[in-house]
Amino acid sequence: MRALVLGGSVFVGRRLVERLVTEGHPVAVLNRGVTPTALPAEVEHLVADRTDMEAMSRVLAGREWDAIFDVSGFVMVAGGGDIAGLLDLVDGSVGHYVYVSSIMAYDQSQLGVFPWHEELDIDRSGPRSYGGFKAMAESAMLTRHAATGFPVTVVRPAAIYGPCNNIFDMETPMFLRLIQRRPILLPHGGLVTGSYGHVDDLCRMMVDMIGVDAAKGEVFNATAEAVTTSHYVATLAAIVGVEADVVMVPDDRPEGFPSGVYGHLFGSRHHAVLSMDKVRRLLGYEPELGFEDGHRHTYDWFKKQGWDRLEGPLSDPVWRSSWDFEAEARAAALLRGD
Repeated sequence: MRALVLGGSVFVGRRLVERLVTEGHPVAVLNRGVTPTALPAEVEHLVADRTDMEAMSRVLAGREWDAIFDVSGFVMVAGGGDIAGLLDLVDGSVGHYVYVSSIMAYDQSQLGVFPWHEELDIDRSGPRSYGGFKAMAESAMLTRHAATGFPVTVVRPAAIYGPCNNIFDMETPMFLRLIQRRPILLPHGGLVTGSYGHVDDLCRMMVDMIGVDAAKGEVFNATAEAVTTSHYVATLAAIVGVEADVVMVPDDRPEGFPSGVYGHLFGSRHHAVLSMDKVRRLLGYEPELGFEDGHRHTYDWFKKQGWDRLEGPLSDPVWRSSWDFEAEARAAALLRGD
């Protein structure tokens, strides 16, 4: 299978490239060449800005692919993307196009409706928001499928975690809080519930659907278990082998309570659960890693990187998510009356 990965520098793209190479597929990666990454030696590296159709045409003209995986995490940071132009460029020269969308493509006003299935309303706010951009791209590709048979499949992950995760307000700081015996601020009674999936399961799902006719023209949720934030903290604490120092955050916060003292997974807007019924029914897919096993796997990787000895926060230039343990300590002290 000749595969092209749009993105491929970090997290999902990086793990996908590694999987494809391990399985023996010829792989090319196309990105702007801005984000430092160590691609396997056998991977062809194509450099172009996907918002520049002239550059994209120069690089891709005359090339044919069995599969294109579009995993560019946040095209909006580069000023948006010419979706129609990209589809014009590859329509007729690709056997299967897999677009990685997001749970944010759903209409977020449906929070509290459980579970979310693929037929629910999407975000129609337009390209200025992340979810609106993802939904707009999905619609363009599915419209193209209806018109020309363009062989696209849309995948909507929820909270994806695992090795190489570059969204640094998820499992990385939680492992550190536990290792360093820091307070863990838990809002909304610890009842915010969200779906979580391991990055390697997502990559396997995408690779395995290539060439499957039942997948073309369809949207599939991609995740595994849904858990509460209380369960999230308790499970990761058991993996690290410590007791979590949980500080409950009341809905009515005291005056002077600092902002940004817990990650986006714990916010009320994360309160959403994805249904996996459709992908099970049409493709027979089942995740291999459950919530606990997946996080144990991730914790092993985390320690091998030496991240259990991190002395300061990490930040990714795209997502800009990070942590501030000093602010968290001030918030905990305020709530405890220290």
